[in-house]
Parts: sequence; C-alpha cells; structure tokens
Amino acid sequence: MSTIVLLLVTGLGLGALYFLVASGLSLIYGLMGVLNFAHGSFLTLGAFGGWFVARSLGADSWGVFALSLLAGAIVGAGAAALTELLLIRPLYERHIEQVLVTVGLSLASVALFEGMWGSDPEFISGPAWLKGTTDLAGAPVPNDRFVAIAAAALVLGAIVLFLKRTRYGLIIRAGVENRSMVTALGIDVRKAFTLVFAVGGAAAGLGGVLASQYFGYVSPHLGGSLLIFAFIVTVIGGLGSLTGAAVASVLVAVLQQFANYYLGYGDLIVVLLLALVLLVRPTGLLGRAAA
Repeated sequence: MSTIVLLLVTGLGLGALYFLVASGLSLIYGLMGVLNFAHGSFLTLGAFGGWFVARSLGADSWGVFALSLLAGAIVGAGAAALTELLLIRPLYERHIEQVLVTVGLSLASVALFEGMWGSDPEFISGPAWLKGTTDLAGAPVPNDRFVAIAAAALVLGAIVLFLKRTRYGLIIRAGVENRSMVTALGIDVRKAFTLVFAVGGAAAGLGGVLASQYFGYVSPHLGGSLLIFAFIVTVIGGLGSLTGAAVASVLVAVLQQFANYYLGYGDLIVVLLLALVLLVRPTGLLGRAAA
C-alpha cells in the first residue's frame, strides 16, 4: 500500500511540473493559435534565474527560495514577452514560419546556454525541509512534490481568474473571437497577446525553478527534456484546453511512474497512450473540433 501511495503522490508532483510547462503551451495555442517550440527555453532561463539568485544570496532559507521562484517567473515572463514582440508578432497567421522560428530559437538557445553556463549540470540546494520526506500512509514522500503540487494548483486558479475576472482577460477572450472588432473599439489587442505570452512564460519559469529542486540541478537541457512531455500532455488533454492539460498532466505522470516502477518502460507507455488517444479522439480528451 505504501508503494502505491508513494507512486501516486510522486506522480502528482511530476504531473505538476508537466502542467506548469503545458499550461503556457495550451494557453498560447488556445488563445493565439501559436505552437511555441521554444517554450522549454523559458523554463531553462527561469531555472537559471532562480539558481543565480540562490547562489548570489548564499542562503538556503525559505525567503531565498521565494525570491528564486519570483526571479524564475519574472525571467520566464520577460523572455516570453520579448519572443512574442520580436519574433512571433510579425508572423501571425503564418503558422509554418512560426514553427520554424520557434524550433530554431529552441536549438539556438540551448547552444547559447551551454556557452554561458557550460554543458555540465549545476547542482543546487534549497531549504532543508524540501530535501526531507513526509510520512504519508507509510510512504516517505519527498517534500518538494507537495510544493510543486501546490504551485500548479495556484497557477491553474490564477490563470482561470485572470481570464474570467480581469479586464485584460476579457480583452484577450474578445480579441480571440473577433480581433478586428476589438481593434475598431480602440483597444490594442497586440498588448493583450503579449501579456498572454508573458503569463505562459511566467508559469514555465516558475516550473523551471521547481524542476531544478525536483531533479537537484539546472542544465541547458532541462527545459527540452520537460518540453517533450509537456507537448504530449497538451495533445492528450486537447490543444488549447487548460483543464485538459491539467487532467492529462496527472494521467500521464501517474501512469509513467507506475509503468517505470513495475515495467521499466514508462516513457514507452506514455507514447502508446498518446497514439491511442489520437486514434480514438484526435481532438484530445477535452479538446474541441475546429469549426
């Protein structure tokens, strides 16, 4: 029983990391129709931003950890906003060019990060509690999993509230439905779309800092390794569905943990699940067919 509890909770923790990356992908695609293959770069930058703050302050306290999370979110948001302004904005409605540019940026950014910080991983530390465990039904669950789960739940709630309860959220949703009409009312939809990228980048940057705690290191390849599963989660949940991304994150991560433990082929099982979903329901679990 303790093994099942451990696999379930650690699976939820891994799913939380997947969701923090997939939420930005799903949000950007759902509202703007942009498949951003450079999204992993925002996560990597956020992770290095948090690592730099923690190393500079030199203290493994909760205050430093909170500042690292804030720094990761800010760095991720800034990188995403600049990407939208400089590269994506001129290419709206040109989807092939968007894919080529974001793929190129993803590859170039890894080379840039290796030139700046080296290709070897940088090991990190954090508050002592994060490195400890909590007994849950006899299972010693790593504490950092609880933090990741809480952060993912807060991000999901914050994004939903932002889109439904704020002025900019209303502008974004209206701009998606009828951009020309909103522009005719004197509202600059472009700023709202840049904000969407920034929100997605902030979630990725936050996920980068939490991922560095989860794995115990930061490296130029951290974002790329998580981006693969984030895309799988986004497709299984349904492109553009934030709720679908949340459900698929839990499903994929828990299945992956159990399959790795009992079969040793967790990644293969996830890919087979992706193929099954695409065959049975091409739009994903909660996705909608295009009109």
